[in-house]
Amino acid sequence: MAGLEPFEPTPRLAVAVSGGADSTALALLSDLWARRRGGSIVALIVDHGLRKTSAAEAALTSERLAARGIANQVLCLTDLPYGPGIAERARLARYQVLTRACIEAGIVHLLLGHHLADQAETLLIRSLGGSGASGMAAMAGLIETHDLRLLRPLLGISPQSLRGHLTAETMAWIEDPSNQDTRALRPRLRTLRADRDGTGSATAALASLAAAHGQARAMREAQAAATMARTVSLRPEGFAVLPPGPIAPGVLAALVQTISGAGYPADTAAIAKLSASPAPTTLGGTRIVRAGNNLLILREEAAIGPDIAVFDGAVWDGRFRLRTLPSGTPSNGVCGKLGDAAARLRGLSDLPSAVLRGLPAIRIGEKLVSVPHLGYNDGEISAAIEITFAPRRPAAQVVFATAKDSRR
Repeated sequence: MAGLEPFEPTPRLAVAVSGGADSTALALLSDLWARRRGGSIVALIVDHGLRKTSAAEAALTSERLAARGIANQVLCLTDLPYGPGIAERARLARYQVLTRACIEAGIVHLLLGHHLADQAETLLIRSLGGSGASGMAAMAGLIETHDLRLLRPLLGISPQSLRGHLTAETMAWIEDPSNQDTRALRPRLRTLRADRDGTGSATAALASLAAAHGQARAMREAQAAATMARTVSLRPEGFAVLPPGPIAPGVLAALVQTISGAGYPADTAAIAKLSASPAPTTLGGTRIVRAGNNLLILREEAAIGPDIAVFDGAVWDGRFRLRTLPSGTPSNGVCGKLGDAAARLRGLSDLPSAVLRGLPAIRIGEKLVSVPHLGYNDGEISAAIEITFAPRRPAAQVVFATAKDSRR
């Protein structure tokens, strides 16, 4: 935990707990760590509802933690039907419900139970998927999002050590049969590696390799950040202004991900090709255009996400966060792109038309009532609605751990 600072004087932590050995061990360890500092934890148990026994297992995990004096909450997912991509859909839904629970509890630290063997398997998965150098850094020990600090303090710990701790503490856990289902890639790799305990030399070597890639990625990101601070203007309307000429690949990748609001970087090969000779094109949900001597990177209108209901904290298109006041906020309002209505508001701004069309706008029914970035409000909404550019890509402190040390 020392490498994941800072924490408040009396830390409050949330721990994602599946009921398996790894997350159960994390709950016990983090509870001890927090108590020694006058703090506390809450274990968040997610019931995905994908197996008939999942509700009973979640209840059993809750009982076991409560018996140890660990506060906990069961979070139920009810809309995850089976089908293609179920693992990814379950992962996204899990993070959404965990984030919501942390926000409601006023907690900013969410601990995750990934360990040394998970890190080794992630590196293999990234390699098989053709990831570039950044992807080969596997999982980071710390990622700061808009709402949370996601912490993985066990990346340097073997699963055998975690099970040994539970045994010493006479704490039972649940074995998830899906972890043995070799139809999925990660369990298949786990079987092929034949190192269930995570103590083998190959596991250690893979984790060390991920750490080395992590160090290199951190250096590249620091260099890209310094370059952007000198040369790039990031506008609150959700676009970037760049000088002409070649762009460092790391800078271009970061800007494309930021402007698009995407959860992952754009294609590495496409980034490398375009960075050497920037030209008008579309890439990764963005559009690159010339504006005088400069280049603009803006959101590709065709890729903009659907309208969403207006409520405090809502995020539209993965890029813009809404803040509303309780009084006067329309319960039937929606946020979406300004689109064709940009033509009649053209006199309010000298922004390029392509930027105007992609601005977030508030509508009630078919009526346009507010475009905060243009200062437009037809008076129907009495409360202020602030919309700020807050894309998914964070300015993250990243920690990579091996079995022997932690490196920042």
